[in-house]
Amino acid sequence: MDAGIVSTNPILLLVAVILTFIATYTALDLLTMLQTAERNKRFLFLGASFSMGIGIWTLNFFGVLAFDISGAATYNVPVAILSIVLGMALASMGFFSVTTQRIRFTNVGICSLLLTVALLSNYVVGMYSLNYNLNIHIYLLSFTIVLIFCLFLFAFMVLFYSNRMGTSNRLWFKPVSTFIITGAIAQGHLLLLRALPVDAPVRTINQLVNETPFIVYLVIFMSILILTGLLGSSAAISRRLAASAQHVKDIRSALDQSTIVAITDAQGIITYVNQKFIEISKYNEEELIGHSHAVINSGYHSKAFFAELWNTISKGRTWKGEICNKAKDGTWYWVDTTIVPFMKNGKPYQYISIRTDISNRKQAEESLKNSIKDVRDIHYALEQSSIVAFTDAKGIITQVNNKFCDISGYSHEELIGRNHNILNSGYHPKSFFLELWKTIGNGKVWKGEIKNRAKDGTYYWVDTTIVPFLRENGKPYQYLAIRNDITERKKTEEVLHRQDKLAAVGQLAAGVAHEIRNPLTSMKGYTEFLQLDESDPSRREFLDIILEEIERVNNIVEDFMVLAKPKAVHLEIKNIIPVVRNVVSLIEFEARKRNIHLHFHAAEKDEILVLCDENRLKQVFLNFLKNGMEAIPNGGTIDVAVQWKDGDVQISITDNGVGIPEDKLKRLGEPFYTTKKTGNGLGLMVSFRIIESHHGRVLVESELNKGTRFNIVLPTKTA
Repeated sequence: MDAGIVSTNPILLLVAVILTFIATYTALDLLTMLQTAERNKRFLFLGASFSMGIGIWTLNFFGVLAFDISGAATYNVPVAILSIVLGMALASMGFFSVTTQRIRFTNVGICSLLLTVALLSNYVVGMYSLNYNLNIHIYLLSFTIVLIFCLFLFAFMVLFYSNRMGTSNRLWFKPVSTFIITGAIAQGHLLLLRALPVDAPVRTINQLVNETPFIVYLVIFMSILILTGLLGSSAAISRRLAASAQHVKDIRSALDQSTIVAITDAQGIITYVNQKFIEISKYNEEELIGHSHAVINSGYHSKAFFAELWNTISKGRTWKGEICNKAKDGTWYWVDTTIVPFMKNGKPYQYISIRTDISNRKQAEESLKNSIKDVRDIHYALEQSSIVAFTDAKGIITQVNNKFCDISGYSHEELIGRNHNILNSGYHPKSFFLELWKTIGNGKVWKGEIKNRAKDGTYYWVDTTIVPFLRENGKPYQYLAIRNDITERKKTEEVLHRQDKLAAVGQLAAGVAHEIRNPLTSMKGYTEFLQLDESDPSRREFLDIILEEIERVNNIVEDFMVLAKPKAVHLEIKNIIPVVRNVVSLIEFEARKRNIHLHFHAAEKDEILVLCDENRLKQVFLNFLKNGMEAIPNGGTIDVAVQWKDGDVQISITDNGVGIPEDKLKRLGEPFYTTKKTGNGLGLMVSFRIIESHHGRVLVESELNKGTRFNIVLPTKTA
């Protein structure tokens, strides 16, 4: 047969290839139509199987004639018919495997395998129909079978999986698949001629039957098998088509009951609407059919919106989105829309629109959007004006704003996960916070003023409102604390409170000071006169005690007079460093007697000028130093420092004495209030007033059993 291959008739071979290509393209066209058709599916399936079987047989028959025209004279018609029927049967079985709704790789593989068997069996039976005997070259035959199978597999992969490729033009996939299958059939025939070469032909059909009776049995068996397969395939397809039709009917009924459906042609003209469309649009069917969707255009969307929509579906892609339409009565309604194009020859020929009414959802979204905007506006206002913190039900901080960090001096990381004890100043008693937690724990809003301590140790006051957020069971799950800084207001209140007390003391002093001093003078004179004639030491001791007490009362009256009528302040520019150093020197001897070590530290700059009354400032420094010495009954240390601070000068007097409790610290400077066993509190009150007359301020810091620091801050002057 090799010599026949070399000397072939090219015209017959070309005719065979062309006929095979036509038959194959017809088979694939009918097969693809079968996937989308709703009617005549059995006719399409049988037509595809018949065309594919004829295509395989045609190339085999004409191919043989191309090599040996004389072979037609000995053509065995019954066996030839068997080869045709066998090819059609195997092709129908293969096509049946790819008629499922979802074509898997396994289905494509089975189809390719059955078509490979069809080609091989057609060749073998066809050669017997021409009375040729076959020899087998097993290795070449195996290679040929594998090659044919791979070509069929590749062709069907291109045909059925073309929609997964990223291209909009799929018209060329069917011709390409046809070309590959035609090549597989032609190349397979040529390779089979080499893998299964023929010897001398069988002389007559009688001889063939007598010598090889197996052929008769094979013809009978294959005929029964083919008929059974065709009947079974036809019955299975009928049941599948019936189930598919019912499935489509059920889906359409479900769509009509639940969604708004419309079908338009390629130009967008409405050709079908369901009852839901009529109900929501309030148009009747006659008013919609034959019109475009412009009849329900609300004008809400821009032209670019619809241009993009048409650009998408005209390219065969599905469009999804939300559209605002206008009903016949002028009301607006929103629909969630999916538009699916149906393709023919690579171009849409109609569109189906599936819509769902979302008007209520859009109204809810709009209402929610407005509510969210209100909440954001309120949140922004709070962020800009207040100190805000969120805590969980246990009081653990979960969120703070920047103002909280600014006033507390802590970063977000240092605050999140901690409770508010980090800010506890110790000013408020435990009962204060127990009452606070009792209130908010019962779901009630708490309002009050709290004194907190910042990271740097400074104190600040906040006007606080704590709002509990409640679960359905009425239990709080988190708290919102809104605070406003009222530190300056509290300072102002403290100053006003002190001034009120000073005014009261001044009025008292003005009213009674002179009345007290006159009898004191008489008492002092008579007591001193009695001392002159008294020789008894014990009686003289009692007289000395009387004079000391008279002097103490006189000092109190002097302080009253200062408060009632302060002495004129004579301000001069002085270097504050030598003034403080001089006061330290004056009291140093007394400090050594009490086993107290005085340390003086001055700023590196030798001169710090302030506008002051030197004598009045010395009175203040001496008062604070004496108070510090009295706070160290068993000896200790007092540090005096002069330093710059934010453009002012700060004189710090620090002792390591017993300290002052927090609840008493806030009352320092009040008249007749003192932490000492002896004293009247007027000394600190006068000292505070002197510093205020110098436009300065006094800051007191103290911790129990650690000591107290008085910071006197004065404005500086240039020379």
